[in-house]
Amino acid sequence: MPIPTAPRNDVVQGVAERAGIACAGVIGSAVFYVALARLQDWVFPHVEFVRGVGWLYLPAGARLLCPLLLGLPGAIGVLVGSWCECFFHLYPDDPVRSLAGGISSALAPYLVYLFALRVLGMQASLSNLTSRRLLLLVPLFGVASPLMHHLWFWLHGDPVNLAQGFTVMAVGDMVGALLVLYALKAMLVLLPAPPRRR
Repeated sequence: MPIPTAPRNDVVQGVAERAGIACAGVIGSAVFYVALARLQDWVFPHVEFVRGVGWLYLPAGARLLCPLLLGLPGAIGVLVGSWCECFFHLYPDDPVRSLAGGISSALAPYLVYLFALRVLGMQASLSNLTSRRLLLLVPLFGVASPLMHHLWFWLHGDPVNLAQGFTVMAVGDMVGALLVLYALKAMLVLLPAPPRRR
């Protein structure tokens, strides 16, 4: 009696479809991160405290949103985007700092995302993500990301002023994330309403 192959084909097709969606999430998140970094340089060129740390940092919006919306593929996209920024723009002569900067940029928001799922009871579908919960995640993220970066600076013996750098980066990440969130919200309001069903 021949073994039916249709269920196996369905499984392979389902895996391929999920892999394609994950790859699109990674690429989209990386492009979004780099686009925000370029926008940062164009619109806010004079807000840097030290190289890569500023009073306003738009890519922080991608760091928060991509893992929140896409989970692990979003975090991997942030990692790739951050590595592109670090290796080719911020620290092209310091590969160790570039490597660590990318990992810190992606790992901290992903850990905040996992915290939101497990401790705050946020659903992976974001169906219960209220404005209040989102505004709670912004300061959590705003502390986690600079904490991870500055922990690495301290372990690496970087001469940056840790307390002042941490404060500036926390403020910059929170302001940047809020700016991106509210800009996206404003753009969604401008979109035409979907047609009513009859």
